[in-house]
Amino acid sequence: MQSFLDIFDIYLLEAVINGILLGGVLALLALGLNLIFGVIDVTWICYAELVMIGMYGMYYLVQVFHLPYWAAAPLVILLVALLGAALHFLVIAPLLTAPPINQLLATGGVLFILQSFATVAFGIDFRNLGIRLPVLALGEMNFSYARLLSFAAALVGMIGVYLFLTRTFTGTAIRAIAQDRQIMPLMGVDPKRIYLVTSAIGGGLAGLAACLLVLQYDVHPFVGLSFGPITFLICVLGGLGNFIGGFIAAFVFAEIISLGGLFSDLEWGYVLAFAFFIVMMFIRPAGLLARRS
Repeated sequence: MQSFLDIFDIYLLEAVINGILLGGVLALLALGLNLIFGVIDVTWICYAELVMIGMYGMYYLVQVFHLPYWAAAPLVILLVALLGAALHFLVIAPLLTAPPINQLLATGGVLFILQSFATVAFGIDFRNLGIRLPVLALGEMNFSYARLLSFAAALVGMIGVYLFLTRTFTGTAIRAIAQDRQIMPLMGVDPKRIYLVTSAIGGGLAGLAACLLVLQYDVHPFVGLSFGPITFLICVLGGLGNFIGGFIAAFVFAEIISLGGLFSDLEWGYVLAFAFFIVMMFIRPAGLLARRS
């Protein structure tokens, strides 16, 4: 018969692995938000609502139009990428020279517009994609295939963005602008085009996250509240615009949430994550990877 410590060790290992799987999706969300901030220097408060729209897109394509999941996902990624580009063109571009508070208020307004639109158009009912994936059993540990698939797809998405940023001229221009905005004229780069491409990529990452999260969450107009605030805190903790910092912070938050859920309710995991963020803002207010002065 197994001792209590052996059983506890199994549950602890299972929680750690589930934290890693959750961290992959959170890192994907943080990458999209950090990419936009690092290049355009605007924080999209409404970023999670783009994910919500993508989740509704997946629901209707799969449940109403009866497309297979693998065929619906690319369409949703493209849809949300176009939505991200439209958001930049219609809302952000006219405010690039405005004070940051105006930009935050504008994207906050878009957040409420998208939530209200979804409420009116789709109602407040919780909708489910209807796809039931099996559970992987490893000894006495159980892992959802939905989380495993989401982690793998998020990792592939992040690697794809990395290759795009490092192997293409447009990607090199995006990285250069993120590091030094004054270099744009020297490179002969059109900043408006780079900003639009960046917004589309950020939207595409939100669309990919939507395709993964819809396997784990019910869809409703306020589903963005489940991961929007935590994504923003991850970006702040990692240092806004810092890709590596955001990546590390995503897994730190995910482990805190997962381990907190092991010792108590899952909601307490989020409470501990927020408390950790507050403490870290006193210790390293500029982010985890910020250099000490």
